[in-house]
Amino acid sequence: MFFSSSQRGILPGFGLTLGVTLLYFVIIVALPLLAMLYKSYNLGWIDFWTIVSSERALATYRITIGAAALATVFNAIFGVLLAWVLVRYEFPGRRLLDAAVDLPFALPTAVAGLALVTVFSSNGWFGQYLEPLGIKVAYAPLGIALAMMFTSIPFVIRTVQPVLEDVATDVEEAARSLGATNWQIFARIIWPAILPAFIAGCSLSFARSLGEFGAIVFISGNLPFETEVMSLLVFIRLDEYDYPAAAALATVMLVTAFAMLFITNSIQAWQLRYADRN
Repeated sequence: MFFSSSQRGILPGFGLTLGVTLLYFVIIVALPLLAMLYKSYNLGWIDFWTIVSSERALATYRITIGAAALATVFNAIFGVLLAWVLVRYEFPGRRLLDAAVDLPFALPTAVAGLALVTVFSSNGWFGQYLEPLGIKVAYAPLGIALAMMFTSIPFVIRTVQPVLEDVATDVEEAARSLGATNWQIFARIIWPAILPAFIAGCSLSFARSLGEFGAIVFISGNLPFETEVMSLLVFIRLDEYDYPAAAALATVMLVTAFAMLFITNSIQAWQLRYADRN
């Protein structure tokens, strides 16, 4: 089939575009992952299990997953509220606040970690008042969760915000004219519309938190069995030139992230099928 010049796209043909895309994917994504998995495979099952099930590794799993879950819950609530404010209200400084949402993407995470330590250390702006109350943030699990919140909250906001913008306000007005309360409008109209995006944003936030390193390394204190996270233990093994152990631990992180994304996609697919039937 021949296409006129008005039907031609800006990019070159499908074959060349797909080839360049696959080449990029193989070099940047697939080869490093395959090399890591191959390194883990060479360990053998017994050695692999010994590394990933050691007491120190199990402690990092508990700390990392617990802090990531706490950060995701906070981001889920605060992210939806902030997206709602940015979409539904006009106020002075709105554009500045909207731009600030992307700051964690642009700011080096190490800088974010240093800033959090400056604010929440025992002699910091907030830490000097929180620690006498028994609330320890810096060099504690709470600081790890706070660093994860900062670096991963844009995922929730930026996935929910465009969906909220597409929700037609005339549907809400029609429901209100029929006597629906604000809560009923949110629960019956708005929430089902944003639910797939909300789930996607939360899963991305959780996966991002699992792999966070730069912001955590400064505020956590890096104490084994207390404030040591998975990514830091991988870095320590690399620093010790124990590449097989680092690969084994990184494989656990990779499998966890993929499992989270698979579960999220399954939930989204079920939700869409349920919405189509109703």
